[in-house]
Amino acid sequence: MASSLTCAGVVWAFLSFLCATASCVGFFMPYWLLGSQLEKSVSFGTFRRCSYPVRDESCQTTVMVEQCGRYASFQAIPSAEWRICTVVTGLGCGLLLLVALTALMGCCVSELISRTVGRVAGGIQFLGGKCSCGEGMRVSVWRLH
Repeated sequence: MASSLTCAGVVWAFLSFLCATASCVGFFMPYWLLGSQLEKSVSFGTFRRCSYPVRDESCQTTVMVEQCGRYASFQAIPSAEWRICTVVTGLGCGLLLLVALTALMGCCVSELISRTVGRVAGGIQFLGGKCSCGEGMRVSVWRLH
């Protein structure tokens, strides 16, 4: 099987794939923030939550739903900052995965990745990393203070 990558490029491709996979798994898991509410353990991420309070109108009380789930709609995410964080982090994870999968294909297909394509992919990967790990979290942390 011919490759369009050097030995260092192959290592970079596999590390990129591992990092993109870890980033995507972290994005989908609802364990970004942990705490307790109504004596129950709660956690949530950008668009998923576990053990969350719901108002029971028949009894006029608040009960804890002890299961994990997504918000009912994009507008149901509690604040505009969390919505921005969801979009930016999701976009970053998508970019990282796109570059990683392209790099893995470059391990198997000759002349798929040229010097210019490698530089553009590196720029996209940098942008994806900033979105998934840097800027998206900065918006939400800024809002918490």
